[in-house]
Order: sequence, then structure tokens, then C-alpha cells
Amino acid sequence: MKVKQSIPKHLRFTVADFNRMFPDNDACLEFLKEQRFPNGIAFCEKCQLDRKHHRVTGRPAYACDYCGSMISPMAGTIFEKSTTSLRLWFYAMYLMSSTRCGISAKQIQREVGVTYKTAWRMFKQIRTLMSEDISLEGSAVEADESYFGSKGRNRRFGKRAGAGRSLDNKTPVFGMVERGGRVVAMVTPDAKAKMIMPILCEKVLPESVVYTDEFPIYDRLSQHPNGYVHRRIQHSQSVYVMGDCHTNTIEGFWSVVKRGIGGVYHSVSKKYLQTYLNEYSFRYNRRFSDSPMFTSILERISERAN
Repeated sequence: MKVKQSIPKHLRFTVADFNRMFPDNDACLEFLKEQRFPNGIAFCEKCQLDRKHHRVTGRPAYACDYCGSMISPMAGTIFEKSTTSLRLWFYAMYLMSSTRCGISAKQIQREVGVTYKTAWRMFKQIRTLMSEDISLEGSAVEADESYFGSKGRNRRFGKRAGAGRSLDNKTPVFGMVERGGRVVAMVTPDAKAKMIMPILCEKVLPESVVYTDEFPIYDRLSQHPNGYVHRRIQHSQSVYVMGDCHTNTIEGFWSVVKRGIGGVYHSVSKKYLQTYLNEYSFRYNRRFSDSPMFTSILERISERAN
């Protein structure tokens, strides 16, 4: 019996697809060249004009067909000055794009065949491609803060409810998500109104409907000059859904992040937590994309080039 593939055909990108598209370093370099300099047309610093460039034999560079000055597609990218082959970089990106919950640097070390130090650097550099500065354009947005860190209750009501767990060792994070759309998540120094409200007002369009729980930092949201419509759900009274009023979407995102970090990375320091949030947000924001996740990461290379 033929098993039906659950992933749409246009979103599949298998190892066989990767090997066919990028069989060697030359194929990776040519792809990078076409992405940054379509048809080999690039600005020549010496000629001060856009010129056609051709591949230099034996070197990862292209030369101007008029004056011979060379350019490298890797200049200004995460690959610059790296001694690791370009194909291994591409394969590491493929591995990071092929899982919903992430992949550890240790696993990249095993899969790619590099040292852990190199795998960690690749891991960190590829993550920079996943950071993005976006504003939410939906008319209905859920906002919520959470805490990452040592085990225990992660809600601010834990101590008040008698759990006896302190949040002192936890890192506060704040997130907003469009209903059926994108998410923004960031590490914050604290979860006070003076910190959270400016972020919310910067990312959410005026006159949007904002759904939150009853945490006091949102008390003046309905009085804000931006004209927000504020709707609240009473979690402290064990009410989690009332019609269309809930914060389940953003809490679902927190759940995915925490399960991923706990299952794959086990723990994350405050120093690097934002990069992990960027990675999970990048995946979440492209869950309805018409192209494979790997393609989305590749597109960011030229966008992030200096």
C-alpha cells in the first residue's frame, strides 16, 4: 500500500534534493554568486561600473572581464574567512532547517564531521540569518510574557498561589503574535509596564484588538493614545477561553520553544536565549510558506551580506 506523503510536494526538500542541487563546493559557490550577482553582473571597484564577472579557475572568486579585478561571493557573508568548505556550511543550514524543534551543535558536529568548536561557530553564525525585525500587521494580536531558566513554575502567579518558587533566577521574555500570522519574541530585562508597553506599541498597529491575561502591566492598555481595544482573560480564576478571548496562540508558541529547548538543548544561558527565540520565531513565521525552510534561510545570505 502506498503511504500518502503528509508534506506538500513544493515544501519537500530531502537529502537527495540537497545532494542533487549542491553536489560540490563549486555548485554552492555558483549558487551564492547568482544570488548576490545575478548573471555574474557586479559592480567593479576599479572600473566604477557594473561589469560581467567570470569564475577564476582554482579560486573561489570571479574576475571582471574588462580589468581582471576580482570579487568573492563569500565576502561580507557568514562564510567569509572560514576554512570550512562551503558545501559543509550549506549542509549545516539544511540540517538546521529540517527540524521543527532545532538541532544541537553537537549533532551538527556528528553529521557534518567538523570539530565541536567549528560546529558551534557555524551554528551561531547561521542563527544570525534567522533574526528579523518585523512589526505585526494583524488587527488581532495576543501578548504575553513568560520566563525561561531553572525548573519550577514559570508563571508570575506561582509565588502568589503558594508555589513558593522564586523567579529571581529566570529570564523574562515578552512575545506578541498575530492571530493566524507572525510572532515576535524578545528577551527583556524585566516584565514591568515601563519595559513591556513601549515594545508592544512599537510592534502592534494602532486600533488593534490586543488580547492579554490579567497581569497588571496591561491595565492602561485600553487608555493608550494608539486606541487599542483591550480584551483580557482571567487565568487566575482558571478561565482560559471565553469566546474568541484567549492567549492560547502565544502560549502555544512558548510551549513549542520550551519543549524544543528542553528536549534538544536541555538548557540555554541568558546570553544566547535571544538567538534561540529568533530561530523558533523564524520557523513559526514561515509555517505557511510556499517554499521549503532551507530555501528561506538561503535567501537571507545575500540580504545579510555587508
